[in-house]
Amino acid sequence: MTTGRDALDRKLIALLQMNARMPTADIARRLGVARSTVHERIARLERTGAIAGYTAVLARPDTGSTVRALVMLAVEQQQMRETIRRLATFPEIRTCLTIAGEFDLFLVVEAPQLEDLDEALDEIAVVPGVRRSQSSIVLASKFDRSPASMPTGGPAAG
Repeated sequence: MTTGRDALDRKLIALLQMNARMPTADIARRLGVARSTVHERIARLERTGAIAGYTAVLARPDTGSTVRALVMLAVEQQQMRETIRRLATFPEIRTCLTIAGEFDLFLVVEAPQLEDLDEALDEIAVVPGVRRSQSSIVLASKFDRSPASMPTGGPAAG
């Protein structure tokens, strides 16, 4: 199944991901097209759902001092929903994704200090339904295209 997007659409989306507030004239200049082309393409991408919305990315004052782990969990399939419900109560878990393969869930876990992260990982490992966990500590983020509070599951309000 094709997305119907061409190279110009992909370049436009990349520019909007870097700065969704970039003036249309600047986008047009960078892409070498007319402003009307940029307007039409953005409208089509929004209408077709390729662009689900725009969001404000909130700066976290402690960004430089947080520690992050990437955690994969193997979960008892009969307990998946209840396990996810329990995991949702952990404020340290920033993201929970279902995945295919040896593990069932992929978590992004953050805490202010390594000791706090260690405690959260210990608690996650004993959540009922969790059979096995594997964690990796993040050393550095080279780039991140996902806004901190990006809504999922549908178009953003606005």
